[in-house]
Amino acid sequence: MRDAGLGSWPRRRAAMSPDAVALIFAGRRTTYAELHERTSRLAAALRAAGIRDGDRVAYLGPNHPSFVETMFATWMLGAIFVPLNFRLTPPEIDYQLRHSGAVALISAAPHDADLGIRVAVADLETFAAGREPVEATPAGLDDVALILYTSGTTGHPKGAMLTHGNLLWNCYNLLVCVDVAGDEMTLVSAPLFHVAALNQCLLPTFLKGGTSVIMPGWDVDGCFDAIAEHRITWMFGVSQMFAGLVRSPRWPDADLTSVRCLMTGGAPVPEALIRAYQERGLAFCQGYGMTETAPGATFLEARESRAHIGSAGLPVFFTEVRVTRPDLTPADPGEPGEVLVRGPNVTPGYWNDPAATAAALTGDGWFRSGDLAIVDEAGHFRIVDRTKDMYISGGENVYPAEVEAAIFEHPGVAEAAVVGVPDATWGEVGRAFVVPAPGASLTPGDIPEFLTGRLARYKIPVYVDVVDDLPRTGSGKVRKGPLRTRLLPAPARPR
Repeated sequence: MRDAGLGSWPRRRAAMSPDAVALIFAGRRTTYAELHERTSRLAAALRAAGIRDGDRVAYLGPNHPSFVETMFATWMLGAIFVPLNFRLTPPEIDYQLRHSGAVALISAAPHDADLGIRVAVADLETFAAGREPVEATPAGLDDVALILYTSGTTGHPKGAMLTHGNLLWNCYNLLVCVDVAGDEMTLVSAPLFHVAALNQCLLPTFLKGGTSVIMPGWDVDGCFDAIAEHRITWMFGVSQMFAGLVRSPRWPDADLTSVRCLMTGGAPVPEALIRAYQERGLAFCQGYGMTETAPGATFLEARESRAHIGSAGLPVFFTEVRVTRPDLTPADPGEPGEVLVRGPNVTPGYWNDPAATAAALTGDGWFRSGDLAIVDEAGHFRIVDRTKDMYISGGENVYPAEVEAAIFEHPGVAEAAVVGVPDATWGEVGRAFVVPAPGASLTPGDIPEFLTGRLARYKIPVYVDVVDDLPRTGSGKVRKGPLRTRLLPAPARPR
């Protein structure tokens, strides 16, 4: 089926609900009919500039309607969209432009790149002015739609390819798990260059004809304001974003009655944080996935969110997920193992990197995540940690996510990250980086004292750093690589 590509979505949605509002940004409302026209004119301008089927079109900039217009215009031409993390340094961005072979760059501001870019646009309005709309080029479900660069902690990031079919099936999985409605007011506050904001929020909302309220970037007060002004019904956030809302002085009195569902993923979420939202009567749904699975792999539906607090849920409807030992045999219930995923939402591989593709995909199509999880007797998945983040202390496995969740229970802690560091006696021991809550006073010794009796002694960090903030990727995840290389402080507790 060659007309199944997502480039046809603006036309199809405009035909069904032309006057419905597709996007709201900074007070500006764009209907589906207007979005279709703008997208078609931009596609005409890109075609006139020489963009053809299979070309890579990159986008660089914060969340904005032009991201959405460029994405759909790219797909209308049968080209491949490459959204870039605008928080990266110029050399990092240049690497991704060069590696993807991008021939066009749409950017919020001029970018000094001489990397084979034939079309560089910083003003879409002028670029597309006067163009006659064009029809979408047919695209099949197996055609590549996106190249998303993974954040990676070592070496260069890899460009995960997602096909039109991957995106479509992810939407189907999401719509089975979440009752997305045509009157949805979805807050898109996480970065759109990240797979969750794009594929778990914007595209399913678009498919249903709802409204995406786009924030240029994450801001706690801006989020509260948007919920109040637009009566937001649904939003996605990572743990850091939801923790910021709870820590805000506006939290106790904020009117959240319009919100039907809160969705999170990207990293294990402390149960104390989930409970804070449940105490407000909100459905807090945790899921698990990754860029390479477009991203949904498991999901905890709202009706089960209270009975299985902290669970990442069950495999999504059209996808298989299992936990295995290193030899790929099934792990027993309660036994930690690597998560493997197979289904129509799973990447066909990495752009221009056959070695990485071969390492990630088994011969029978299972994607090896590198994440550790346990599955309970009821089939619920609980994400333990990344394989590379786990460390071994005195022969015992320590999962930093478990330690971080325990530290988060301290009332004076806003955020925490734990890494393993070398130790002459135990092989490795824990080092915690802790951000105090506003107005709180923390010392390094407070953390081991608080954890004593809550965690086994070998899990309690030997070293504690009290810091102002944590290094993050563009999607909000903590970057643990830089934390591992910092000079050690004095021990916070005896070994």
